[in-house]
Amino acid sequence: MASPLEMTEMYDNALLGILQHVGNIQDFLQIYFGFLYRKTDFYRLLSSPNDKMGFPPGVAEKMVLKTFQLFEKLSDHDRERRQSEQQQQQKKKKKKEEEEEEEEKEEESRGVPAAVQELEVVSERHEEEEQSAEAAPLTESSPSDGGDVAAPAAPGEAVDPQPDGGGGPTDQAAAAGSKPAEASQDRFQCDPDSYNGAVRDAYSWSQDYTDVEVRVFVPKTVVKGRQVSVGLQPGSVRVCTRDGAEEKTLMEGEFTHKINTEDSLWSLEPGSCVVLSLNKTSEVWWNAVLKGEKEIDINQINRERSMASVDEEEHAVLDRLTFDYHQKLAGKPQSHEMKVHDMLKKGWDADGSPFKGQQFDPSMFDIPPSAVQF
Repeated sequence: MASPLEMTEMYDNALLGILQHVGNIQDFLQIYFGFLYRKTDFYRLLSSPNDKMGFPPGVAEKMVLKTFQLFEKLSDHDRERRQSEQQQQQKKKKKKEEEEEEEEKEEESRGVPAAVQELEVVSERHEEEEQSAEAAPLTESSPSDGGDVAAPAAPGEAVDPQPDGGGGPTDQAAAAGSKPAEASQDRFQCDPDSYNGAVRDAYSWSQDYTDVEVRVFVPKTVVKGRQVSVGLQPGSVRVCTRDGAEEKTLMEGEFTHKINTEDSLWSLEPGSCVVLSLNKTSEVWWNAVLKGEKEIDINQINRERSMASVDEEEHAVLDRLTFDYHQKLAGKPQSHEMKVHDMLKKGWDADGSPFKGQQFDPSMFDIPPSAVQF
């Protein structure tokens, strides 16, 4: 089913012609609503159950407001996306400047080539070890101390003192093996590139109710589309880059859910990432992009649906529920009751009916919502 934007784009030429002719939005809206007034029952109110045309009081106005709010949300989303992209570009620019500045500082502080510095350090360390080995006395603790005899260090053998403050092999191994705490879903939610998704080693991904966006990281040297090869299948993906004759696979595997390849596409952000825009075949929340990879907890993401993802049939159901709610508050018949009342009225005044000539009394009937199929 076409999205609201796709439906409006079909009539762009006709609407642009009208707008260019009248010259301003106010007159354009007058022409639009004038058409509804003259050629439709948009402004006609249902004054009695027998009326076949028109809308209940307030419904037409709500339709206009709902449509305005739908595109207002789309506009807000576009503005937020542009701001997010600008912020990301500024961050990348700042990071690049900091890296360049750090490289300049390292070059200035480097008095001799790194290989020569490393050779000098190794030589000095070896001399120190030989000197400490030659000078180390054979120390024996007194019997009263109850201590053990300390053997001298062998020449070239490293001495590993362990003071009271710790720092022994166990502590060093623990420090070397420690890993930074894994990013939480709250942290992923703060970044538009991993909103409702996550950041993985080779890529980041985000999603909404109908689409998934994957940003596969590429080397800075990948700046042209011909350096990238992307294979998108309904159930799998493969992203490769070429550097000369060498080809490197950046991402490959089976999707956790099927995608619609006709509505999916990819693009390259030079020196940054390959962007995969994937269209879901089923409206479900993904807990991972590829099978076998770490899953996210979809209960911790924003699972609200945008109004743009609600089709016409669902809109009709929402309209009916809203109408029924207000009718119930006002003590008036709901849509399912009105539909049955219209059918009962035909038999009420039919020939042979004991009620013919009498005013129709809807209170005589108890109509459950399940009695009517919409």
